[in-house]
Amino acid sequence: MPDAMSEMLREDMECEGLLECFHGLKDLDRTVFSVLVETAEPLTVDEVAEQVDRERTTAYRSIQRLLDAGFVRKEQVNYENGGYYHVFEPVAADEAADDMQRLLNDWYAKMGQLIQEFRTKYDDAERAPASAEN
Repeated sequence: MPDAMSEMLREDMECEGLLECFHGLKDLDRTVFSVLVETAEPLTVDEVAEQVDRERTTAYRSIQRLLDAGFVRKEQVNYENGGYYHVFEPVAADEAADDMQRLLNDWYAKMGQLIQEFRTKYDDAERAPASAEN
């Protein structure tokens, strides 16, 4: 991931790169997300782990990062005789895209505020020596 925005803008980026860009997710998280998207039914952690050829705990951590980022939804499935397990599925593309758009708008507003502060601070600094000479 590039360090500077100017580097990021010059880089070729795919839409899946938004997972990393907006939420700092890893390659495995992108793979897990793809598995969940490509599967017709929600999957258990064990099923995801098998699909990505990783240990259960590794798959669970990846799913947890996707849950925290809002890209995946968890549902509880109850057994008839008691007990339950969880399955995971991706949120709707529109829901994830709307969330990223909100984050981008918030970031854009914050950057605009910081740019204005920069402009004010350094505009005032340029004027200060000139007024001190008079």
